[in-house]
Amino acid sequence: MYSTLKEFIKRKGEIDNKSLDEICSHFQLLKTKRNEILLSYNQIATNYYFINKGSVRLFTNTKEGQEISRYFAFEGNFVTALPSFIDQKPAEEFIQTIERSELLYISRIDFYYLVDTMPLFAKIYTEIIELGFIVSQKRIYGFQGFDALEKVKWVIQNQPKLLLKVSNKMAASYLGISPSTLSRIKSKL
Repeated sequence: MYSTLKEFIKRKGEIDNKSLDEICSHFQLLKTKRNEILLSYNQIATNYYFINKGSVRLFTNTKEGQEISRYFAFEGNFVTALPSFIDQKPAEEFIQTIERSELLYISRIDFYYLVDTMPLFAKIYTEIIELGFIVSQKRIYGFQGFDALEKVKWVIQNQPKLLLKVSNKMAASYLGISPSTLSRIKSKL
């Protein structure tokens, strides 16, 4: 149950088995269905998820009811509605499984306990925040002025699993293009 999480942690630095087991003891297993909502728009994020198997997306809705995908996370990665998790205000976005998934989740209290008591876990948290910031900044600034083809090429280079694991509709909403445009571009690549 914890093998993927343990490998993730070991890749981040030296850790003894006792400390590794201590970290894992704070995570609980959650098996989900496809399209299961883990966090609703007005809820406050109180859990951080590690994806053992499956995939998750963060999305919001426009006033017209159109879904806009903001982020995708795949096996071997952490995911939560980070602003809500940090400031404990409503998420203003949804967390949803894309497929049947096996997640390990940790409560906010336990998460920050590990950050405070386990230096390697604090390092992991810093890396998560830094990587999230870098990816979001590259996406924001990179997409400014990009045409549809350049956006798709950017995703292929920076997030290659995205186009393989999610529907064209979800990927197109992430890219800010229509599903038909995405299909047409993918057929040419």
